[in-house]
Amino acid sequence: MTVTATSVGESDQLKPRIAPGARTWARRLVRLVPAAAAALSGLLLYVSFPPRTLWWLALPAFAVFGWVQRGRGWKAALGLGYLFGLGFLLPLLVWTGVEVGPGPWLALVAIEALFIALVGVGVAAVSKLPGGPVWAAAVWIAGEAARARVPFHGFPWGKIAFGQADGVFLPLAAVGGTPVLGFAVVLCGFGLYEVVRLAVERRRTGEVRRAAAAVGLLSLAVPVVGAVAARPLVSDTAEDGTATVAVVQGNVPRAGLDFNSQRRAVLDYHARETERLAAEVKAGKVARPDFVLWPENSSDIDPFANPDARAVIDTAARSIGVPISVGGVVERDGKLYNEQILWDPAKGPVDTYDKRQIQPFGEYLPLRSLIGAINKNWTAMVRQDFSRGTEPGVFTMDGAKVGLVTCYEAAFDWTVRSEVTDGAQMISVPSNNATFDRSEMTYQQLAMSRVRAVEHSRTVTVPVTSGVSAIIMPDGRITQKTGMFVADSLVQKVPLRSSQTPATRLGILPEIALVLVAAGGVGWAVGAGLRARRAGDV
Repeated sequence: MTVTATSVGESDQLKPRIAPGARTWARRLVRLVPAAAAALSGLLLYVSFPPRTLWWLALPAFAVFGWVQRGRGWKAALGLGYLFGLGFLLPLLVWTGVEVGPGPWLALVAIEALFIALVGVGVAAVSKLPGGPVWAAAVWIAGEAARARVPFHGFPWGKIAFGQADGVFLPLAAVGGTPVLGFAVVLCGFGLYEVVRLAVERRRTGEVRRAAAAVGLLSLAVPVVGAVAARPLVSDTAEDGTATVAVVQGNVPRAGLDFNSQRRAVLDYHARETERLAAEVKAGKVARPDFVLWPENSSDIDPFANPDARAVIDTAARSIGVPISVGGVVERDGKLYNEQILWDPAKGPVDTYDKRQIQPFGEYLPLRSLIGAINKNWTAMVRQDFSRGTEPGVFTMDGAKVGLVTCYEAAFDWTVRSEVTDGAQMISVPSNNATFDRSEMTYQQLAMSRVRAVEHSRTVTVPVTSGVSAIIMPDGRITQKTGMFVADSLVQKVPLRSSQTPATRLGILPEIALVLVAAGGVGWAVGAGLRARRAGDV
């Protein structure tokens, strides 16, 4: 029998060959995986926000973000962080371009995503430190703290806490406000990645790093245990009696920037709904309210300068027979104010609150001369800047102390807290969302109010011109709400409370502490990197 051996050359010919071009494309695709993962995890974070109730998706979103940033150099971390920010903020803030086009929306997202890009650099820097999830979560909160303050007095929309109104972590808002609530969620997400990473490593190598595993497990467990432990801080017990409140949503003639283009139409709508409510009260169909809350801009013309507007409000107040908080645009000493006016049925206007945190590019135009040179239409839309109020607004309405937080102000920690420390027993967030049509903006803002209710243990009412108006208990539950672009009113007996949560008493201190933790972690990482380079040079 003859045996024929296959030559080496013939054997090589039998092996599959991969063309050099195919190898290049494969390498490029592998490099694209982290970038795609960063953008998609940002999108996943967006999906966790209202109006959806998928709050838990924030955890895998941060787990993936932790994976893509682990051990990256600063340039890669910056780019991946920016992609994560775009994936998150582009859909979250799309409502900002509903009436003014995509330019302002894209510009806002481009700027805000820079903060998240810098956070990505910090997360990458601390990713290999002992206790990495803790440092990384603190870095994220430091980024939120910066976004809430600069530029133009900040833009805190998209704080992680505002996506957790339906989540198990919500009670932590009463412990340390939005920074502590957000920190817990982000820590849990980074802890989830750490647990998965160590499990994969153990399967591959058979080794278990007990300290790292303990940190990962504790990062998952401590926030959940903390939230359960904080439950006793959440209560809707009436400490100072109750008040029967009426929230009036009068609707607007049309959605969009020209919602108040018909002189006095918005005011007439709210007066008409109040008079309809008064008729139902008189007929015994609805309980008589102790006071009535109208939305921001519910008087579309200045009632101090226009006798006809004043007469309409007087008639509405007399018909219902109780005080009304009226939202108006008021000119005083040549300055414009976004004002809430306490209107007594017998005495007329007796108190006012001027909005303090006014909206850039909406209520005032920063860099007016530069913006005008670029786009004259924008300067035409914001012809005169609003002025800022200087004092908290707490109206005494039939004995109840009602703190006013006007629309955009609800996103800022300090504005809400100042009303509670000034004695507010409940909070009202009068808003005007007609400019944003049927976008998700109104639901995002409603979720903020739910978080604020738990944070300060106060009933929160949300009267909105066109919806969604709502009544929120101190435990964050919505007990009544309206539809959008309908005239409606809500009447309910609500608890009044005067005790202060730890979050109210501590104020900014938890945020400062977390910023210091972030700075310590980044400093440690930078120092360790410098020492490693020096050792390599020796």
